[in-house]
Amino acid sequence: MIDKLKVLAIVPARSGSKRIPNKNIKLLCGKPLLVYSIEQGKASKYIDRVIVSTDSEEIKAIALKHGAEVPFLRPVEISGDSATDLELFTHAINWFKEKENYTPDLIVQLRPTSPLRTIEQIDKCIELLVNSSMAD
Repeated sequence: MIDKLKVLAIVPARSGSKRIPNKNIKLLCGKPLLVYSIEQGKASKYIDRVIVSTDSEEIKAIALKHGAEVPFLRPVEISGDSATDLELFTHAINWFKEKENYTPDLIVQLRPTSPLRTIEQIDKCIELLVNSSMAD
């Protein structure tokens, strides 16, 4: 059943970090931080699409170079310190629905600031969610 689902991974990577400027593209072991999330999403056996939601042309270029989609730039009003994850997810869902007539069955958030998670952990989480009678 999981194999038939449309699973979208969203990597949220805005440019405006205050404590560590441009943290999502800082190098970690020679790679920009957000690249770990892109690679993990692409290696998942369940994730169909990996997109980066960003407000930055520089982040967009790095994401595209590493195989992610960046179909839009996130609007300024949902890119600041007070922006919520719900706002960026709602924006992405509405954009895909309107522009591509695409609605994912499941969305996985892959934060750039968690580069040490494994592909196995991502896939196990998806399996647990899909197979849980308590999840909707």
